Amino acid sequence: MAVRTTVDIPAPLHDKLRAKAEQAGTSIRALIVRAIEQTYGEKGRGAYVTGPMVRGKGRLGPRFPVDENPHDIVFS
Repeated sequence: MAVRTTVDIPAPLHDKLRAKAEQAGTSIRALIVRAIEQTYGEKGRGAYVTGPMVRGKGRLGPRFPVDENPHDIVFS
């Protein structure tokens, strides 16, 4: 069931929405609903990784392995 909501959108933003909707071949309503779903929908993913993926002290493998299997380096 849909709920009707009235929102005042500034004219310049409305013009951009109308142009984007025409370009995409869709409606302004569809653009707004999609943006709301992407922003406030179910969180399917975690946060972006910004730090090192592996922490702690360990020995580094060879910088440019030649004859070694990459799995041996990663899982050793």
